[in-house]
Amino acid sequence: MLPTLIDIRNDIRCGRTSSQDAVARTIQAVERIEPRLKSMVSYDNDRAMKLARQMDDRIARSQSAGNNDGLGLLAGVPVLVKDNICTRFGTTTCSSRILENFHAPYDAHVVERLESAGAIIVGKTNLDEFAMGSSSENSAFFPTRNPWNLDCVPGGSSGGSAAAVGAGLVAASLGSDTGGSIRQPASFCGVCGLKPTYGRVSRYGLVAYGSSLDQIGPFARNVKDIALMLQVIAGKDGRDSTSVDQSVPDYLAALEQPLSLQGVRIGIAAEYFGEGLDSQVRAAVESAIDVYRQAGATVVPVHLPHMKYAIATYYLIAVAEASSNLARYDGVHYGHRTKLPKDYIDVYCSSRQEGFGAEVRRRIMLGTYALSSGYYDAYYLKALKVRTLIRRDFERAFAEVDVIASPTSPTPAVRLGEKMADPLAMYLMDIYTVSLNLAGMPGISIPCGFTQDGLPIGLQLMASQFAEDKLLRIAHAYQCHTDWHQKVPAIASA
Repeated sequence: MLPTLIDIRNDIRCGRTSSQDAVARTIQAVERIEPRLKSMVSYDNDRAMKLARQMDDRIARSQSAGNNDGLGLLAGVPVLVKDNICTRFGTTTCSSRILENFHAPYDAHVVERLESAGAIIVGKTNLDEFAMGSSSENSAFFPTRNPWNLDCVPGGSSGGSAAAVGAGLVAASLGSDTGGSIRQPASFCGVCGLKPTYGRVSRYGLVAYGSSLDQIGPFARNVKDIALMLQVIAGKDGRDSTSVDQSVPDYLAALEQPLSLQGVRIGIAAEYFGEGLDSQVRAAVESAIDVYRQAGATVVPVHLPHMKYAIATYYLIAVAEASSNLARYDGVHYGHRTKLPKDYIDVYCSSRQEGFGAEVRRRIMLGTYALSSGYYDAYYLKALKVRTLIRRDFERAFAEVDVIASPTSPTPAVRLGEKMADPLAMYLMDIYTVSLNLAGMPGISIPCGFTQDGLPIGLQLMASQFAEDKLLRIAHAYQCHTDWHQKVPAIASA
């Protein structure tokens, strides 16, 4: 069993280990596992060890003074962040050739929060280029592999962050979720992954894909660690106009209280259990629902009539916003510039052709088409109207239940290359996750079983806006009755 984030934090704070030892163990794990896993784009051992030494000195002074209160919630703990989150140290590449040598001049808000809490950011994790993908195979550098089976994908786009936690490189990491990019890889890699309410966590410093959909969130091996990470990164940020000025509960303290599922209502929507759902995934999720039922929760049927339009709606809105957001990468304002342009127009055309991968170019073209004159009303505007209907479906459902339970993904992890030639099949891997981004509501994926081939299966729990405290309590209650989250892949101990 791997140490949890809270275990590591507590050991450092009380002197059972040091931050230098914790970082050294991460570096050793990276050197042992990373050549096979390929979860990281970059890491800086020297910087991490320097920060760990400084933290150990600070902890020693605090202990001498008999006061650890000012150390921060993550003092000395090594973590990783997805490489579309800006850091002043190193590069921020978005796993794209167009930003291969980009050095951000500022830290993202979540990076500031992590470092003010004492965390040691060891490196940046791999992703589908500009977060566009569901397998982490669209990285311009290399595909990341699944820690449970190196021949399988880890999910995407935050596959590197999920795989690193699953393999035990770190106890927690950050990813971003535009249409399931935290929850789906969490499911594939057998870890927990939370997409917070839109606006709960600042997007300042997150390289934009779909601005009305993107949200930063944590990966960890259990719900209590997720709660701690959310406690650190949540809150109002004046630099992000979509950041909501709402008080942040003490998520971790709420999980320390006695838990009861008596009176808790678990919603089940038939729309999540239709055609295309793998039989082993269905069985695992239904068993998880039975655990809730046996623990005292009430299972209530709910109806989400517009969810059948979620994939089409999502891929119109997301690609339209991507087309707008990625227009700045033109060889003039940002990023790669072609070496020998024929003329000024060729600077733009060749720079983008050379810098962007096939999937990114596909989505830019689709988005540009959807926003073009004559098609805006027929596609993008109509998608916005359907988005409102989807959100209202959720609001009606959450008036009746506390959370909705579903599979996170219709299948377990697929083999590398299995769906790369079929973009539509790849898009459908997000069929159970995109609707929550359209609605702006929080969701979490937690481990709930394994296939006969030993691949993890995830249970998705969804709640109403800013109900992360309730969501985390109900997810934690499941982990109090099961031990799926304690399973460790062989690569972590090899």
